[in-house]
Amino acid sequence: MAQVRIEDLTVQFSGGTRALDRLDLAIEDGEFFALLGPSGCGKTTLLRTIAGLVLPSAGRVVIGDRDVTRLPPGDRNVAMVFQDYALYPHMTVAENIAYPLKVRRVERSRRQEMALSVGASLGLGELMERRPAQLSGGQQQRVALARAIATRPDVFLLDEPLSNLDARLRLEARTFLKRLQGELGITTVYVTHDQAEALAMAHRMAVMDRGVVRQVGTPVEVFQYPANLFVAQFTGSTPMNLLPARVDKGALTVGGRRLPFPSGSYRLREGDRVTVGVRPEYMDLSTVERHDGLPGRVAVVESLGVTSLVTLEGEGISFQVVVPENRAPRAGERGWAVADPARTLLYDDRGELIRAF
Repeated sequence: MAQVRIEDLTVQFSGGTRALDRLDLAIEDGEFFALLGPSGCGKTTLLRTIAGLVLPSAGRVVIGDRDVTRLPPGDRNVAMVFQDYALYPHMTVAENIAYPLKVRRVERSRRQEMALSVGASLGLGELMERRPAQLSGGQQQRVALARAIATRPDVFLLDEPLSNLDARLRLEARTFLKRLQGELGITTVYVTHDQAEALAMAHRMAVMDRGVVRQVGTPVEVFQYPANLFVAQFTGSTPMNLLPARVDKGALTVGGRRLPFPSGSYRLREGDRVTVGVRPEYMDLSTVERHDGLPGRVAVVESLGVTSLVTLEGEGISFQVVVPENRAPRAGERGWAVADPARTLLYDDRGELIRAF
């Protein structure tokens, strides 16, 4: 186990494309750390740079107390699980698990013993003589994990390992991975574009955009207090309502309606332009007119199972509210969306979170 430090790291490819731009990051010893962001944001490039598969243009990668920036992958004591698992089709499960140990010249009986032990711990005991083509997606994923565990690395690097699984298996594998990492206590860096995975699994997470980190924090911090509009829009199973507003005589004018300020005190002046951010889960829908609510007409109702996502349109703006399944309105009905003042955020004209004092 080891801490991973990324210091002023830049990766620039031929042609001038800058995948990582002077990035700094510290991942603690034994931490499950997620790199979250859209396609092309640099998260996989960062993972591959830690692994030694990509050499940086500038900056350092430090694992534990070793500067590994220029070391080849085999000398870093890291193990990587790829998106497609990269299993050898002509080898059995046992041979796939043992292969990295063979490369390290571990004595044959010892590597067979370790492969059987690790395979059994991941529920592969009865599958050791099968080949990858005879396994389900979930079983192949466990073989790839077993192969990584068998090397006893300082750091696990996981590149979207659940993306090839169906929805049910993803949920099962998510729980399995989190439990496994907790039991092993190995520093783990997990790349995903799925914010639900990052929020559910990570101790901390970094939200990336165009080669830079937009926010680092615990899942609760990132979900409840997105540091900027990019993070606010990217995280959450439903998009955050982001509504243009103006400071107006001690209140906020939103969509032509004056609403109270969120909880806390703010250093804002009359006429300042801000963006009001509130998640649909932190809003209530009333069928009775409310002076502190945004009026609108129900345009769409989407069932989410035990809840429904209601989209309302009113006075040039659109906003969403999550309601219990038994309170879902009908399309065309009028309603008033009321935000929880303690859960309402303000963003300045640069898109940065304004902190209350």
